[in-house]
Amino acid sequence: MAVDESAKDPATPRWRRRKEARPQEIVEAALEVFAERGFAAARLDDVASRAGVSKGTLYLYFPNKEELFKAVVRAAIVPNLELAERMLAESQGPSFAILEALLTAIAGRILRSRAAVIPKLIIAEAGNFPDLARFYYNEVIRRGFAVMAAVLARGIGRGEFRPVDIDATVRLIIAPMLMSALWRSAFEAVEGRPLDVAGLVRTHLDHLRRALAPEEDGP
Repeated sequence: MAVDESAKDPATPRWRRRKEARPQEIVEAALEVFAERGFAAARLDDVASRAGVSKGTLYLYFPNKEELFKAVVRAAIVPNLELAERMLAESQGPSFAILEALLTAIAGRILRSRAAVIPKLIIAEAGNFPDLARFYYNEVIRRGFAVMAAVLARGIGRGEFRPVDIDATVRLIIAPMLMSALWRSAFEAVEGRPLDVAGLVRTHLDHLRRALAPEEDGP
């Protein structure tokens, strides 16, 4: 069988594409390993093996497991935060429609992506790896809370929402979404049936619509 020499020749585009793809392949493999074993028990050898690279090659891109985990978070979650920020900046429609779109998108990620296991990993490992918890708070939680807070402030300013405690309301909005991610990762198999995340979100939005509705003047 003929050997494709271009695969070994660093001057060829095919070799360059393979080299450029390696970080993403390593990150995808790491997400799978972290999801299966947790952060503390995951080994870089396992990640390298699943990615189809040597451990030495992995170290060319990621100096340690902590930096690899950060890369997983940045690849799996941060682009969605950037999308939410753009949605908020560009939307001309009602504020509740933005809130509905954001929560529906989060529900879709919980249902379809292995990234939904990341909050569980952070909660489980926060005590032993406080730097990772601090990183996740700064990169994900604070940024996500800021988007939700801006939606609420927009709605209040436009008279679409009644005045509320924005900080407390943001946490109440996020709580069912976090519970859904944790439930799917930890308790869905124990309960023996899939969590109806879409139905939960519909009910959550119905409650929010009523809770945020502006108060009518007069009797």
